[in-house]
Amino acid sequence: MSKELEFDFNGEKYSVRLIYTVSQISNEIKHVLEGSYPEIWLRGEISNYKLYGSGHAYFSLKDENSQIKAVIFDAQEILTFKPHDGMEVLVRGRISSYPKRGEYQIIVESVENFGIGGLAAEFEKLKKKLEAEGYFDESVKIEIPKLVNKIGVVTSRDGAALHDILKVLDNLNANVEVLIYPVRVQGKEAEKEIPAALRYLNENHKELDVLLVGRGGGSIEDLWAFNTEPVARAVFDSKIPVISCVGHETDFTIADFAADMRAPTPSAAAEMAVRGKTELKNKLGNMSRALFDGINFIYEDNTEKLEILSSSRAFVKPYLIYEDKIKYVGELGERLRLLVKNIFALKKSAAANLSHKLYLVSPLSVLKRGFAVVKDESGNIVKKTKALSAGDNVSVMLSAGNFKARVEEIKNG
Repeated sequence: MSKELEFDFNGEKYSVRLIYTVSQISNEIKHVLEGSYPEIWLRGEISNYKLYGSGHAYFSLKDENSQIKAVIFDAQEILTFKPHDGMEVLVRGRISSYPKRGEYQIIVESVENFGIGGLAAEFEKLKKKLEAEGYFDESVKIEIPKLVNKIGVVTSRDGAALHDILKVLDNLNANVEVLIYPVRVQGKEAEKEIPAALRYLNENHKELDVLLVGRGGGSIEDLWAFNTEPVARAVFDSKIPVISCVGHETDFTIADFAADMRAPTPSAAAEMAVRGKTELKNKLGNMSRALFDGINFIYEDNTEKLEILSSSRAFVKPYLIYEDKIKYVGELGERLRLLVKNIFALKKSAAANLSHKLYLVSPLSVLKRGFAVVKDESGNIVKKTKALSAGDNVSVMLSAGNFKARVEEIKNG
């Protein structure tokens, strides 16, 4: 911006250009705005609301055609409710500018809740419609497989979401195949491309175990494609289980409710997809370490035992073992010989005593003293004369020999 000043000097006309610096014109615009709009009431829908630790709140106020940046200093002192994206409000403030960025804004001094904004109303309307149709019922959701080997990702090729997903899978060493279907994730075209991607993957890549569908954070307008009916229905109709991962943890979309599982962020979605595989991998790792420790313990224990055995007499002086055993066997043999000898002596003595006793009671010993044994003709020993009659034949046995005789006379008594 420049102005030309004209003046005469010694009859000649001169002109001088008045040239502003960027800072000068920015400050002049600031003064003009603040002077022209010291206080106004402004109605609009909150978008991209953020409250910082400093206590300042920054957001945009928009309608169907335009938007203006807004800031609330000391928001806790001014606000009487908790603003959120999509809320329609009535604010009082002054128009100013931020020269360093060349932006104009409204500095808000009071805020009134003017009702639910258009996007929020549309959100609630579609949510109620799909909920009534059973799109959000837990009973119809598909369980995410425990072991995931192939993952499909539907998101922007250049977005942070894809980078975060791949980084997490790499850090977890998940060992999975990743099929990326790039789509636009913002605007009207996104409402067409996302459903088309889901249908294509379901028809041509049925081997995929799970689909990650989403994008990084942004304003409610940035995320709006995931609040549309075509996207929600495509997510619900997918035969491959879908994990919705749109925006940040505080962002909720219709696609989140229609999906089989919601992840607070794309990074979290990657972790959730391979959680079962990671847990199994960790379990196998723990078992492997336990097995290694067990084998190592057995090895060290047996090594110690082997060292003890190798230093024993059996290995150092093995001949001492059989020398001692031979000597011991010799001692046992001598003890056995003496024991047998003693047994024989005892048995011989016992046999002699028994023989003597038998001899003493034997009839032969009686016969040797001059007695005889008389038997009748039947071979029965004759003990009494009454058993005989005169004329009977008898046999008489002496201590040495025997003879036959005939009874001539019997005397009793």
